Amino acid sequence: MRGGLLVAIGYLLSPLCWWNDLVFNLPVAYAFGYVCSWISADWLLPGAIVGYWLSNLVGIVMMQFGAIDVLDKTRNFKKDLWTGFITSTVYTLAVLALVQFKILDLAALLPDLSTIFSAATK
Repeated sequence: MRGGLLVAIGYLLSPLCWWNDLVFNLPVAYAFGYVCSWISADWLLPGAIVGYWLSNLVGIVMMQFGAIDVLDKTRNFKKDLWTGFITSTVYTLAVLALVQFKILDLAALLPDLSTIFSAATK
C-alpha cells in the first residue's frame, strides 16, 4: 500500500505526468520561489526554477522508492537515494541539452516563457 501511494504521488510530481505542472509543480515552484524571495527580491524567479526542478526530482525519486517498495523488499536507502538523484539529474540535463541544441524549441511551445527569461537575464 505504501509503495503504491509513493508511486502515485511521485507520478503526479514527476515530469512523466503531462498535466501535473499547472496543478502541482507550478504552485510548489512558486511557493519555493516566494520563500527564496524573502531573502532577496531578485530570487523569486531563480527560486521558482529551482523549486520546479526539485519538485520533479522529488517526484521521480518517490516513484523509484515506491516501485522498489512494491517489487523488492531488500533496500539500500543510500544507494536508492543516489540512484534516484542521478537518474533525475541526467533526465534534467538531457532536457536542457535538447533545448540548448535547439532540438526542443521552448519559444514555439511556450512563447511567453522566452520573454520572461530574457527579462530576467537583463
